Amino acid sequence: MSLNNTPKGERLHIGIFGRRNAGKSSIINAITNQNIAIVSDVLGTTTDPVYKAMEMLPLGPVMIIDTPGIDDEGELGLQRVKASYRVLNKCDVALVVVEGREKSDCDIKLIEKIKEKNIPFVIAYNKCDEGDFTENDGICVSAKEMINIDKLKAEIVKLADRELPDKRIVGDLINKGDVVLLVVPIDSAAPKGRLILPQQQTIRDILDSDCVAVVVKEDKVKRAVEKYKPDLVVCDSQIFGKVKNDVPENVPLTSFSILFARYKGDLDANLEGIKRLDELKDGDSVLISEGCTHHRQCGDIGTVKMPMWIKKHTGKEIQFEFTQGGEFPEELEKYALVVHCGGCMLNEKEMKYRIQSSRDSGVPIVNYGMAIAHMNGILERSLRPLK
Repeated sequence: MSLNNTPKGERLHIGIFGRRNAGKSSIINAITNQNIAIVSDVLGTTTDPVYKAMEMLPLGPVMIIDTPGIDDEGELGLQRVKASYRVLNKCDVALVVVEGREKSDCDIKLIEKIKEKNIPFVIAYNKCDEGDFTENDGICVSAKEMINIDKLKAEIVKLADRELPDKRIVGDLINKGDVVLLVVPIDSAAPKGRLILPQQQTIRDILDSDCVAVVVKEDKVKRAVEKYKPDLVVCDSQIFGKVKNDVPENVPLTSFSILFARYKGDLDANLEGIKRLDELKDGDSVLISEGCTHHRQCGDIGTVKMPMWIKKHTGKEIQFEFTQGGEFPEELEKYALVVHCGGCMLNEKEMKYRIQSSRDSGVPIVNYGMAIAHMNGILERSLRPLK
């Protein structure tokens, strides 16, 4: 991730939905004034959700998602329809494209699901240049003739503006001029030549708060604390066990992952997950899920370290399963616990969807950082700076 690019997880996600050949791709090209989506008369041209990061003024950075037709057929077509519906889990705003003046049964079912998920949406009745349309619950447009495209875009902007987050990673926990010490391990799992996304974003938020960010490796913590007298220390969760001994009790200490549990997640839900962590029994299944798709390495935190730490903490023989990226099971009931990464590569909508899915299934979920802090006996201390 370039330091100059807005991360995917921080972009407002706008999903475009409708039947095959309703004109979804044409409308995307019209409202963005770019040829970013393939347009064809052939049914089912869009076979998978297509993500396009761009600037959409006056909103700023957004993620436009073009989806397969919700009326696709056959075994493969039904998989494409499911993929379209899964996109709803990460949408901040939905645009439903209806071909002609009447909604089909597919359109009605989709709109009901959008309402069920409380997603702001607008209906675009496309191809109004081909007939006499009457606006009722949407906007009559023509992507071909650019009729009412500005009106449609204005409505999308209005809906999206309500969804723009006004949240901080760490800025609301510190005061102007404070010194924040960030402890960043550089090991075999660290990306060569750069910092990982949560570290980048936290540094930027500290600078935006007119505060001082000091970055050190884990073997320089004690010296940095003595020299800079930080008002807050933030470390990588994996090194909690070492850093806690080098930071005096009177200095606030937390982790990047815990900050992101608050920023994109639900602290109360994570505390429920902590309780279940202590109640695990022999033979229980635990799902370890990550929002990114990094290359697995020896000593990987998700597939190696977390299982090892959980087994050591519980003293139980636990069964583990793993998911990455956009993969998250629809059926969670077989798991005793979900252990999830900080979600820096997911937008807030999708992270909260995963938390709610776990709750709806009666399966507690806990964030990496909070689980690691608990297993190191410093959960209460690591949450103190957030209160």
